[in-house]
Amino acid sequence: MPSVRVHKPNGMLFFDFRYAGSRCREYTLLPDTPANRKKLEKVLSRIESEIEAGTFKYEAYFPNSKALKRLPSHVPAEVVQPVPVAIQPAPAAAAVAPTPLFKAFVDTWMQERSIEWRRSHIRSLLSTLNGRLIPHFGSKHVGQITKSEILLYRASLAEGPGRGDKPLSAKRINEIVGILCQILAEAAERFDFTSPGANVKRLRVRRTDVDPFSLTEVQSILATVRADYKNYFVVRFFTGMRTGEIHGLKWKYVDFERRLILVRETFVLGEDDYTKTDGSQRDIQMSQPVFEALREQHKATGKLSEYVFCNQQAQPLDNKNFSDRKSDV
Repeated sequence: MPSVRVHKPNGMLFFDFRYAGSRCREYTLLPDTPANRKKLEKVLSRIESEIEAGTFKYEAYFPNSKALKRLPSHVPAEVVQPVPVAIQPAPAAAAVAPTPLFKAFVDTWMQERSIEWRRSHIRSLLSTLNGRLIPHFGSKHVGQITKSEILLYRASLAEGPGRGDKPLSAKRINEIVGILCQILAEAAERFDFTSPGANVKRLRVRRTDVDPFSLTEVQSILATVRADYKNYFVVRFFTGMRTGEIHGLKWKYVDFERRLILVRETFVLGEDDYTKTDGSQRDIQMSQPVFEALREQHKATGKLSEYVFCNQQAQPLDNKNFSDRKSDV
């Protein structure tokens, strides 16, 4: 079956068809874009029609082909008029697709999209880009990155060390490759080429069992925790609030009359921010232990700070400081 295919090592298109009992492959210097594919498919259709009609002249389409030495020639080469189609090999300078380097496009992508993202997400993205993707793909043109290169890179991630010299998890590898594919998809849309990451499948992530504290363990913790943190842990244990949500909880979002905690903000990277997702905006009904814990907490910080749980400077608890000092709690 005649077809226009991609030469994986360089991402350029080539013809694959049969003529005079032989399989013929003729390579071009045209990158794999929808426009180039359409152009070459029209040429291939004409070639097939001429082969069926017995009027095809190989020399007219591919005058510099090495295949001419093994194929029958119907007319002397000197009288053959080349077919005026834009498939003949272009000068070497034209082999590079007019697309920016990966690093340059990432800078543009981040500038345009960062307004849509939370600061914590931007921080995570920059860590992945600067630590993983730019060192590997930064000097490559986005239009020249191939699916084969993506798969090889993914395989190298699985073999290399992750945090603490442990192998990267399938989930983390999917995150890294997913960011790469997002960037290439955006570049493909802008510069009219087929994204090489479009059909890259995600690695299978094994399901992990959740092992929450038992009620006995919770009671044991609450019985031994430092007194000024007891209310904090009661609210955490019996509401399921995220760390940023409970650290950013303000008294204006505590409705004692209706016994509701209104989750509207989160405290991330030292600043108040919007919740993780729109779905995170919710009202939590206070159980009796939570209601009593918040009443007690209001006596301690209600007039000191706008935040329910705060430090001695009336500022929200710092997540890193809290986790590093958890043995003192």
